[in-house]
Amino acid sequence: MITIQEIANLLDANCSQISQPQLTIAELLYDSRRLLSPSNTLFFAIKTDKNDGHDYIPDLISKGVRNFVITENCNRWTPFNDCNFICVNDSVEALQKLAKYHRTLFNIPVVGITGSNGKTIVKEWLTQMLAEDFRIVASPNSYNSQIGVPFSVWQMATSHNLAIFEAGISRPKEMCKIADIIRPTIGILTNIGSAHAQFFIDEKEKLEEKIQLFRNADVIIYNNDNELVSNAFQRKQFISKKLLSWGRNERATYRIYAENCERSQTTVTIGSHEFIIPFADSASVENALHCIVFLLHLGFSTAEINRKLSRLTAVYMRMEVKEAVNQSVVINDTYSLDYNSLRVALDFTKSQIRYERKTVILSDFAQVGTLKEEDYSALNQLLKSNGVTKFIAVGPDFFLHRAQFDITETHFFKETSELLKAMNHIDFQNEAILVKGARTYGFEQVVDVLQLRSHRTILNVSLPAVVNNLNYYRSLISPKTKVVAMVKAQCYGLGDVELINELQYHNIDYLAVAYTDEGVNFRKKNIKLPIIVLGAEGESFEMMIQYGLEPELFNFYSFTEFEKALSHHPEIEEFKIHLKIDTGMHRIGFRKEDIPELVARIQRNSKLKVASIFSHLAAAEDPTEDAFTHSQITYFKEITEEITSHFPYPILRHIANTAGISRFPEAHFDMVRVGIGLYGFTSVPSDQTHLQHVATLKTLITHVRTIGVGETVGYNRTFSAQQPTKVGIIPLGYADGFPPELGKGVGHVIVKGRHVPIIGKICMDMAMIDLTDVDAAEGDEVIVYGDDNRIDDIAASIGKIPYHLLTAISKRVPRIYVVE
Repeated sequence: MITIQEIANLLDANCSQISQPQLTIAELLYDSRRLLSPSNTLFFAIKTDKNDGHDYIPDLISKGVRNFVITENCNRWTPFNDCNFICVNDSVEALQKLAKYHRTLFNIPVVGITGSNGKTIVKEWLTQMLAEDFRIVASPNSYNSQIGVPFSVWQMATSHNLAIFEAGISRPKEMCKIADIIRPTIGILTNIGSAHAQFFIDEKEKLEEKIQLFRNADVIIYNNDNELVSNAFQRKQFISKKLLSWGRNERATYRIYAENCERSQTTVTIGSHEFIIPFADSASVENALHCIVFLLHLGFSTAEINRKLSRLTAVYMRMEVKEAVNQSVVINDTYSLDYNSLRVALDFTKSQIRYERKTVILSDFAQVGTLKEEDYSALNQLLKSNGVTKFIAVGPDFFLHRAQFDITETHFFKETSELLKAMNHIDFQNEAILVKGARTYGFEQVVDVLQLRSHRTILNVSLPAVVNNLNYYRSLISPKTKVVAMVKAQCYGLGDVELINELQYHNIDYLAVAYTDEGVNFRKKNIKLPIIVLGAEGESFEMMIQYGLEPELFNFYSFTEFEKALSHHPEIEEFKIHLKIDTGMHRIGFRKEDIPELVARIQRNSKLKVASIFSHLAAAEDPTEDAFTHSQITYFKEITEEITSHFPYPILRHIANTAGISRFPEAHFDMVRVGIGLYGFTSVPSDQTHLQHVATLKTLITHVRTIGVGETVGYNRTFSAQQPTKVGIIPLGYADGFPPELGKGVGHVIVKGRHVPIIGKICMDMAMIDLTDVDAAEGDEVIVYGDDNRIDDIAASIGKIPYHLLTAISKRVPRIYVVE
């Protein structure tokens, strides 16, 4: 390990305060929420437009961290005289410089993978295929950015003899920095497409930037069927490289002479050799071909490669959070297992603050080879530092080293079948359960036992998409402006606590609900954020006080009722309230003429503290109503200035909703409210391109039958076959919130990438679809709402808005929360 003094020398610090130069560094950190080992951690304080890492230093010091890279003058930190501070011009550049130095300590094959699509899959498949032959270090999940790559490379250790790293870029001139850190000896260029293209002139410019990763590589693997790619590697700078291309043309090093695609596999003939790829889709075949060429380069035989190919499984680059037995959740991360991805999964599990009890079910590390004695001790500490209270391990290696673990509750099994037999005897109760294992252990069976038996129709909710949408709206406001997340009606139908837990993790300032029981539900599930109750009612004020929920007061009746409730609590010295002003919506709210009396009554009651004053824009999304919106904003400004002038403390003001945030910057004031925009929808076209789809409603085909000409389908025989028709049944009906208006050919769903019509009337629990032109069978997936069947387009086709369709999705449809 390297000492902090050596790092200070390496980084050529502007100034430094080194009180303990002998401290060694093993862990790097830039996100204070991911602290594991305080004593040997080096924290990089990174400043962004919305955040400043320096603000978290005092808290990290209180938790035992003593080493920091900063960009502020050291004088600010002199009171912390037992800590080490290294001051640099740029914390990210310092992180990259340290990783670059660390890379020079190793002389092993390093694979650098870049491209628009397929990077993570190729990395994961190579790791799976070569696990028994090499001790591999690889990028955890998709750590391929300017910050992610340094953290990936820092994981390199003397025990490794092969490294596989991803490199991703989004802007010009980024790849050179990453290339200097990874310094790949072997390069793989995956598919070049439109992803991350917004900052490049065209595809050629993006390609030119990406291949800078390979400027010092010895070997480059690529698909030369792409003319742009093929031409790029013919230039002078690549003449000295060993170029290993594959393709269907005669120029390819490994020419494909034949492809035979069946339902679930593809046989590819390269020269005189046949390779059987266990996938039929073109993207998977392309990714597998990169892996085949790499293994051929390493000298593996056709038989060995086919044996390794046969064990490949689809890479689901995400964790899924599902409702589990006994008020628990199961975090399904069974697609791979290595030390780095385990750390990422543990970090997410630790963030599930609703659950004090954390359980981890883990298999032997089949992908990384044999662990040493000290590795098991380190793993024990890693689990404990992440708050794990129950550890269940499967595999002969874990069984052999079970004495190394002193977690509160432990269970060890040699095989997955033994665990499955014992599941009924292990008490799972109100806990977050992480299930993570190498593919060969079949932990999907464990997840199946833990999750609640449920509807075959599911609603996938992408938590990264929610965070993307939140960050987009944050980019439009000042760093000092706070954000309220509108989470009423179960987050517009998408669920509640798991989604809100993610918002809490990303430092949302306030939550807003419609009714008291929604807020109480969050408090009972350990959500500690401040919560505004917008539909505050007199009968529920007592409960609001009990659970620390902050009421919206909108007239003197509600004001009086709340004062009465608060008078029964002499122990409370101060309680926050929110004042609603009617600026033109004319539903509820105080008017200008009410203000003198309102101010006087608040001043007479020392228990009341005004947290915020707010109003509601009636037509922020409608340009034809901009004059009215401006009048609302002006009226709001006048009233709030009058109210705030009477109080000695700051009061937050907010009027901008989702549409108002982008269209009326002057209405941001101190806080904004984000509602439907969080979930991927807006009435502002210029915003929609920046938002990601959060919800995917999917089901499957449960039955297929063919009917003859003249035969009818469903109630009232509203569909009559004009030709022999293949009819599919899906378990989704109006009791699930599927709008009946989409029946009788109005709506479509997606099967095998094809839009197929809904025929007949939608029933309570099922619907019928026309599969005549699709090669589909029972068990095939059906996308009801998704990226290619957008819920806003569907809503518009039947005269509704996205709110209607989202909030209508029944509670009996399970919500599965997806984490990339």
